[in-house]
Amino acid sequence: MMRILWWIIVILIVVWLVGLLLDIAGGIIHVLIIIAIILIIYNLITGRKKL
Repeated sequence: MMRILWWIIVILIVVWLVGLLLDIAGGIIHVLIIIAIILIIYNLITGRKKL
């Protein structure tokens, strides 16, 4: 599951960068990067295993 989550994060960041560089999609690009950041934070919080 974590591997799929990281793939989603990478795809969202790549789409954001392409949209930012080509100046397309307006506000949708920023929504995508916010979703990617939320997924990264969620993964960092839940992905840590206690020893």
